[in-house]
Amino acid sequence: MLAALTFNTAENLPVGLLRLMSEDLRVSLSAVGLLVTAYGVTVAIASVPITHVVRAVPRRHVLTGLLAALVVSSLVAALAPSYWLILGARLLTALAQALFWAVMGPVAVGLFAPEVRGRVVGALSVAGSLALVLGVPAGTWLGQQSTWQVPIATLAALGLISLVTIAVLLPTSRPEEEPAAYATDPDVRRFGTVLAAGALSAAGAFTGYTYIVTFLGDVSGFSSNTVSVLFVVFGVACLAGVSITGVFLDRFPQSALATAVSTQAVGMLGLYAFGAHPVAAVVFLALMGGALGPVFMATQNTMLHCAPGRTDIAFAANSGAYNAGIAAGAALGGLV
Repeated sequence: MLAALTFNTAENLPVGLLRLMSEDLRVSLSAVGLLVTAYGVTVAIASVPITHVVRAVPRRHVLTGLLAALVVSSLVAALAPSYWLILGARLLTALAQALFWAVMGPVAVGLFAPEVRGRVVGALSVAGSLALVLGVPAGTWLGQQSTWQVPIATLAALGLISLVTIAVLLPTSRPEEEPAAYATDPDVRRFGTVLAAGALSAAGAFTGYTYIVTFLGDVSGFSSNTVSVLFVVFGVACLAGVSITGVFLDRFPQSALATAVSTQAVGMLGLYAFGAHPVAAVVFLALMGGALGPVFMATQNTMLHCAPGRTDIAFAANSGAYNAGIAAGAALGGLV
């Protein structure tokens, strides 16, 4: 959970440090924004190939290597004298994260009985969601109180704690012998359906979310200070959504995804239809936020049931498809 929080914070932290990094590195705001875009594209492209390459390596060794890459890349980014070196360090972190989500899910759920594995996926998702609610705001505040390098170096320290914990305590076993290495009910058609649903849902969500600041200001009429508060509301709703979904994931694995996607659709359609009314805008924004995390969480959990091959490859494919959806959604939003 700590590693999930650290990786997701690392991915999104430049958003909060945008202006500080732009002024210090003497590059444009869009150049700093590229640090996030390039990260997401790298995760989307590299997830499946890199997971396939290390498919025979014991998971404890893989995870310690990934966390070592996170520590080193964070330290390089914090100490880097140039923008391009920071971009290179970010891409190394992205490669590590691409493999992390593919490996960590099956390893974590494999430590528990099958009937409670949905709750384990939920716990990891809660930790990942905390990056938006806690990690990025805390990192932004720390950067404002000191320099942008300090919060990035802090990520290295958190990664080191996770590395030592996993290196010392996680059992070593062959990947194919892990309890959750294979799905309980392999189904190629269902696998493809869930993969497509997750990617389309991500594309839809980020077509709107990428430009939500402009929408809340121009359409809903909120001031810039109020929009900042509404981002906290969005993050809290996302955290509440994954927490609630995690409770029901084991009992209703198929309904969870349909409910999350439906809730997202209602939230976004509500913003379109009633976004000019401030109270309605807040309600539908919360619905949209409450569905964002559960969609990915539910698709990951479904991979444990329907993956046609190894679950780590299925997790990687799902993560890649979802991140491809995010990139496509952001591009589509700009085009529209």
